[in-house]
Amino acid sequence: MGRSRIAALLCTGALLATGLAAGAAPGVRAAAPATAAVRPGVHEAGAAAAATRAGAAAPAVPAPCVNSPLPYGGQAADVVRIAEQARKQLDLAAVLLRVTVDGKELVTAGLGESMAGVPAVPAQHFRAGSVADAVMGTALLRLVDEGRVHLDDPVSRWLPDLPYAHRITLRMLAASTSGLVDYSTDPAFLTAQEDNPFRQWTSEELVARATGKPLLYAPGANWSRSRANSVILGSALERITGTRLDVLLRQRVLDPLGMHETRAAATPEIPSPVLHAFTTQDDSYEDSTYWNPSWTTAPGAVLTTDICDLARSAAGVGSGALLSARSRAALLDPGTVGLGGPTSTCPASVCLKNTEATHYGTGVLVVDGWVVQNPSFSGYSAVQAYLPTDRLAIAVATTGGRRTPGGNTAELVMGRLAEVLAPGRAPHLG
Repeated sequence: MGRSRIAALLCTGALLATGLAAGAAPGVRAAAPATAAVRPGVHEAGAAAAATRAGAAAPAVPAPCVNSPLPYGGQAADVVRIAEQARKQLDLAAVLLRVTVDGKELVTAGLGESMAGVPAVPAQHFRAGSVADAVMGTALLRLVDEGRVHLDDPVSRWLPDLPYAHRITLRMLAASTSGLVDYSTDPAFLTAQEDNPFRQWTSEELVARATGKPLLYAPGANWSRSRANSVILGSALERITGTRLDVLLRQRVLDPLGMHETRAAATPEIPSPVLHAFTTQDDSYEDSTYWNPSWTTAPGAVLTTDICDLARSAAGVGSGALLSARSRAALLDPGTVGLGGPTSTCPASVCLKNTEATHYGTGVLVVDGWVVQNPSFSGYSAVQAYLPTDRLAIAVATTGGRRTPGGNTAELVMGRLAEVLAPGRAPHLG
């Protein structure tokens, strides 16, 4: 089995673990088709939320996602210079970035190449991975605000035949405290995925790999990352609303936040234009753009996006723009602070301590006051980060070169940018 492919598969879980350390199954459906402060402006996500709550028309379609006009000046020039230095030092093929303050663009840029001879540009689409967890978490909290559900409702209310469903609640799925094992780290799964990275996995297959094993701990008593939580939450959201998940996420989160370039697909297709991804396999350097992402999350939540939408997600989700004050609090801490740690059945590498400084929220990671999601798999790395005190959003997506180090390189770039944009307050993600 190729070491680099395994590393690519494990990367997202390992990144989440690093951040926290530093600070056919019944009832689940198959895949369906389908600092120096910048002057503040109008907060885009807040305006969208206000329009949504008032019943007004949806916000206008955003302008195309393009490079900011040259020449760059001030902080914009600093951001691009630092990102280009990081690209060269880390041997990255491409860096896409966008920074906004209070919803206003500071800078948007594409650096490097998507493929040989093809420049990287902001409009290119890439895989969003665990950003879907943030979107599903916000959709769930909107349903809570409407009185449709309670976070502590048992999953058995909608998925009665699912193993452990009577003991696991919606809160536990969204906060990753269910105790379900993570199928994506199972050696048998890794072998199967390594043998055929183009395989289409069904939710039944994925959930069976998690529910077919004993729970790591009593539900709600600890914290560990499990992709099964996301798959099951997606099915529950469909049952709760009677709406297909991709449609639900579009209606409840993506459209209200103006994320019109973020889409779900039932196949490995990525809308044009495409940011290509690459991985190293032994001595080869191969295009992994169209490796099948069906194993990563719930059908209907396998998303692609562009860098402008990633920044909108950072600000819209991170600010809780679509949520009540109570749900905004639950977004940032659904009861995870102080929870977690190794036990006799769950090692320290899996069951992690959640602290005030670094903990998991409802589909997001909260690190040093920043609200973050950090997908990284199959050659793609990205990060969306929002600092509520400054209304600062940073979105970065990267692809690797032949000598790029392991881990989420977008986090490394974002951390360097944060030191300039919020001196002394950059999040400690690694």
